[in-house]
Amino acid sequence: MREQLIHSIPPVWDAQSRILILGSFPSPKSREQGFFYGHPRNRFWQVLSAVYAYPVPQTVEEKINFLHHAHIALWDVLASCSIEGAADSSVRDPRPNDLSPILQGAPITAICTTGKTAHRLYTRFIAPDTGIDAISLPSTSPANAGMSLDALVEAYRLLLRL
Repeated sequence: MREQLIHSIPPVWDAQSRILILGSFPSPKSREQGFFYGHPRNRFWQVLSAVYAYPVPQTVEEKINFLHHAHIALWDVLASCSIEGAADSSVRDPRPNDLSPILQGAPITAICTTGKTAHRLYTRFIAPDTGIDAISLPSTSPANAGMSLDALVEAYRLLLRL
């Protein structure tokens, strides 16, 4: 069943954030936990931890501290949308987030999107305002099971060069 939802998780960033990573919209598990990439089979935190040689954070506080340590800002492209479960392919009526507070408050040098839907939505709704092309990274979702953890880590190593 499709629901119209409003994004309720605030962005994570600080004045030292250099890379902004954007997903599409929080999954039901993420909304339930009140933080990004909350599905236990989503490999986002494992991947970033491997890339940055950092222990995999478990709590929300540990995840926020890790992001600050890595100078990563984290949010989603959409402020609201109609969606069925966690299926990005079912997104309808998208309304983008306003990235200007992050872009004006931090020295962001690169914007990355996680997954094809986030990239498509960013390119359509946000890039015309920011003038910044996003780098598309593969989805860490369990729906992208065809991509191994090692392949994801290798793809995300790009972050170290940004």
